[in-house]
Amino acid sequence: MRSSNPVFSRRGFSRDNGYAGFNAQQPQAGGPVVGNDPYTQGAGNPYATNPYAPADTQLGAGPQAPARPNVMTIDDVVARTAMTLGTVVVTAVLSWVLLPVDEANIGKSYGIAIGAALVAIVLSLIQAFKRKPVPTLILAYAAFEGVFLGVISSAVSTYISPGTVMQAVLGTMCVFAGVLIAYKTRLIRVNRRFYGFVMAAAMGFILLMVVNLLFAVIGGGDGLGFRSGGLGILFGVIGVLLGACFLALDFKQVEDGIAYGAPREESWLAAFGLTLTLVWIYLEMLRLLSILNGND
Repeated sequence: MRSSNPVFSRRGFSRDNGYAGFNAQQPQAGGPVVGNDPYTQGAGNPYATNPYAPADTQLGAGPQAPARPNVMTIDDVVARTAMTLGTVVVTAVLSWVLLPVDEANIGKSYGIAIGAALVAIVLSLIQAFKRKPVPTLILAYAAFEGVFLGVISSAVSTYISPGTVMQAVLGTMCVFAGVLIAYKTRLIRVNRRFYGFVMAAAMGFILLMVVNLLFAVIGGGDGLGFRSGGLGILFGVIGVLLGACFLALDFKQVEDGIAYGAPREESWLAAFGLTLTLVWIYLEMLRLLSILNGND
């Protein structure tokens, strides 16, 4: 059974067959589809068969079934991603304007931002463990995430440097473009080893950040110092690099979904994964630049 958690499995991970497309052969025109990708498996895979075709024409049991309609395309992924990221941007701008972080309103604004972040986490977890995408959940996540990002960005612009937010936005765009070019030119090759390394590194990184947060809550200050000074810069760079690796996994997910005929609804999951990753990169970039600009 495929994992339904796009955060840890990047949605292509199969408990039975490994990561989508790893060591799998591409479908051959006019012939049977082979390999170990979950989208190409006949047995137990809802995507590889035509429900309207007779049993003797199902994949692997005779002539190949007619091509299924409503399969995912790159246009679907681009459109859904534009919708989710657009929602993030719109709510971020609105929260920046409507929730000022001046001395009179900073407590209220931070409270709303933290509440929005918690709601966004809950919504993302609900969607992550659902078997199918729910567009309203994904867009609601994007809206609440945007509220949090707008307040945090406003605070950074107000108290650290007005140019930090724009630098973080441009940095995120550069990371996205760089990883896309590296992926398309095969400078980055996403395979089982790459996937395992990224997941292990991400889990270790998140665990360290949680421990640092607990020490900060208990002892005050910056906890173990992973988010300030030299260590803060180091972990900021590591966070951005991890985000870049997540982008490569997202691109692999999209590529495999299109190549192996995933349903069109899977484009919402691709958009969800890309949005999660870009938010991660932006936050890490914002934190890194805040440390660098704050030391000027």
